[in-house]
Amino acid sequence: MDAAEFRKRGKEMVEYIADYLEKIEKRQVFPDVEPGYLRPLLPDCAPQDPESFEDVFKDIEKIIMPGVTHWHSPYFFAYFPAASSFPALLADMLCGGIGCVGFSWAASPACTELETVMLDWLGKMINLPEEFLAGKDGQGGGVIQGSASEATLISLLAARTKTIRRVQSEKPELTEADIMGRLVAYASDQAHSSVERAALIGGVKIKSVSSDDAFSVCGSALKKVLDEDKASGLIPFFFCATLGTTPCCSFDKLLELGPICNKENIWMHIDAAYAGSAFICPEFRHLLNGVEFADSFNFNPHKWLLVNFDCSAMWVKKRSDLTGAFKLEPLYLQHHHQESGLVTDYRHWQIPLGRRFRSLKLWFVLRMYGVTGLQEHIRKHVRLSHQFEHLILQDERFEVCAKVVLGLVCFRLKGSNELNKALLKSIDEAKKIHLVPCHLREKFVLRFAICSRTVESTHIKFAWQHISQLATDLLKTWE
Repeated sequence: MDAAEFRKRGKEMVEYIADYLEKIEKRQVFPDVEPGYLRPLLPDCAPQDPESFEDVFKDIEKIIMPGVTHWHSPYFFAYFPAASSFPALLADMLCGGIGCVGFSWAASPACTELETVMLDWLGKMINLPEEFLAGKDGQGGGVIQGSASEATLISLLAARTKTIRRVQSEKPELTEADIMGRLVAYASDQAHSSVERAALIGGVKIKSVSSDDAFSVCGSALKKVLDEDKASGLIPFFFCATLGTTPCCSFDKLLELGPICNKENIWMHIDAAYAGSAFICPEFRHLLNGVEFADSFNFNPHKWLLVNFDCSAMWVKKRSDLTGAFKLEPLYLQHHHQESGLVTDYRHWQIPLGRRFRSLKLWFVLRMYGVTGLQEHIRKHVRLSHQFEHLILQDERFEVCAKVVLGLVCFRLKGSNELNKALLKSIDEAKKIHLVPCHLREKFVLRFAICSRTVESTHIKFAWQHISQLATDLLKTWE
């Protein structure tokens, strides 16, 4: 394919993508395929000779689309939003076209510097304390990670290194292995599984802190487990607070937890993967109060801020905590500006060496939507979640299981877990809408997340009527 054909085929692909997104609600949201459906549709080996673009293109609908779950369908209410917008898609095209691997400032100055500025823009949008911003001479700053899971792992590893060095300076007789065996990380019993996975990768113990009746961790619960562990000779070093938990979008109490972590020399990381985007709206910013006590903070614009995956924004108060843990300087990666104090080499802030020009997506979206456009997107989703909540509360057969704060509603039929599993099975089999469950304490609960950029009130009403009718049919047979 030469440049001339690329121009032609590129226009065709843009038409196809635009058509796909414009008409996505006509597609069944969840596919009708069984595991292993795709292998019989493909040859056993790659072709020896080139095939035409036409042959590849026609196989998209024949082979790929039958197995696609349509995350951007207005009937997709599972997990959390996967952000997408036309400006972000265009920026991703440019990112692919430039094709730089921006591991250092010298590898692509614009790639590095735009990211630093965009994370400052985004930090100011959510009113982050000045300490987290790079500015012209700040000690903090932001970086784009691939996911919130990466941000949690990075912060845990940095906290581990920082703690080992501190303890060794206080007790030189202790080896690194002695200290590692006593380190303990903590997170809510509602925290995402990626926090436990970070501890697994980091080779440290992790303990759950019990949440309260609102599924939030409070200061007294953390203090209790810390006191017990310190009395046992363990070394608490890391706490992951969650703002907007995956099961029910609950919020840990930062104003109680932060001072405890600061007093005990514990790194506090805040995971706000989903909820963080809402903090650009003044009416939701109070949910971030207490961030001033944190060492690191993360949320995903690729969930709810119209920036398509992957774009996970992470900030640290002291970037030297990251670079001190991960910095290596082989000659082939060095450049003559690195000691100037004016440049950032993001390879020291992350797990992989290579990185794409992801800040282009932020730049395009922030400029073409503006803060007000993004705020309206968030507010619309929150309004729709309350619309769905209102419909549930009008039906005495159902109950809402957690406070509806943002765009997630947790609900169930009043009755047994088996009854609710049967309702979800009916929803899954009908394939009109897509949602997933969670456990809240002993209850099997259905999660209804407002996800699509194009979802409207009519889709909410359809979803509720569909669920309500399936419940009616189920209860007849159940009784």
